[in-house]
Amino acid sequence: MKEFQCGSLVPGCDWHTRHPEEAEVMRRAVEHLRQTHGEKEIRETMIEAIRSRIETVRDAA
Repeated sequence: MKEFQCGSLVPGCDWHTRHPEEAEVMRRAVEHLRQTHGEKEIRETMIEAIRSRIETVRDAA
């Protein structure tokens, strides 16, 4: 399972997402940045910053 914590990029933001596929985590993170943080243009540096903060986590069973 892959997880992205927005607070690791935007201090103070509690939003996070999990999904088995990194591509879906990326899509959700970009959508969140646009809708919640008002990012109009997502540059390659932002994509790299998100990707570097995605962690592999164990499913809570």
